[in-house]
Amino acid sequence: MRILAPRLRDEVFALLPEGVEVHFLDGPWPEGADLFLPPFGEEDLVRRVLGEVEVRVVQTLSAGVDWILPLLPPGVVLCDGSGIHDAPVAEWVVMALLALLKDLPGFLTAQQEARWAPRRLPDLEGRSVLLLGYGAIGRAVAERLRAFGAEILPVARHPRPGVYTREDLPHLLPRADAVVLLLPLTPETRGLVDRAFLRAMKEGALLVNAGRGALVDTAALLEALQAGRIRAALDVTDPEPLPRDHPLWRAPGLLLTPHVAGLSEGFPRRAARFLAEQVGRYLRGEPLLNVVREGY
Repeated sequence: MRILAPRLRDEVFALLPEGVEVHFLDGPWPEGADLFLPPFGEEDLVRRVLGEVEVRVVQTLSAGVDWILPLLPPGVVLCDGSGIHDAPVAEWVVMALLALLKDLPGFLTAQQEARWAPRRLPDLEGRSVLLLGYGAIGRAVAERLRAFGAEILPVARHPRPGVYTREDLPHLLPRADAVVLLLPLTPETRGLVDRAFLRAMKEGALLVNAGRGALVDTAALLEALQAGRIRAALDVTDPEPLPRDHPLWRAPGLLLTPHVAGLSEGFPRRAARFLAEQVGRYLRGEPLLNVVREGY
């Protein structure tokens, strides 16, 4: 079995079965590869590889695959990295919610000004948190938020016991104290959070985006922030990277991080376990994990 991959830390490939060949993108490319790990965000290089190397399975190490779908040749199986980033993204979401609720940005400003400004702070306990997207990451977020005593309102593509669908949003949005976006970017979800969505949210609610920037209409979000209707935490933006002169940098009530929720020191360890399982399934002829269908 041949794997074609970017040059990652050795730990990522340490658990692969004996006999598996790993070829790196900065060396000679094989004529064919059973598994190709595309480097995130390097569309031109990925297009070249898929045009020159006969690839059977493309395995992203990212949970989202919107960036690679237009590059995929017919007949190539695509699998995503769902499960690799659950813990760090869930931790980022909890951090963002607590930072907004406890007004950490405001206290940092007061610290820089040497200003003692105590005040009564809201609790996460008892708050209703709507999770828009309830896959592996959504379940990891829910598990952590329940430990804080938050009420979870999970929303998924398909209904199941205890889980809502997008058709329920009109009565869920006015009820939720926070809305967490964990959706993939597809034609159905692009621009989902528009002016109508934001107007339907509870006054003073929190919007947290750990999915994709284009889920949100940026102009509509800026209007809502400038009006003080909501506050927000974004790990992803549209456009991304955010230009230095973009008004989001100066928007009131906004906590902004540069797409780092999934960048964690534990990534090599989790990626190694996932790859070992996926390669084992391939070699045994078993169904692969996380096969993407209809953009998911």
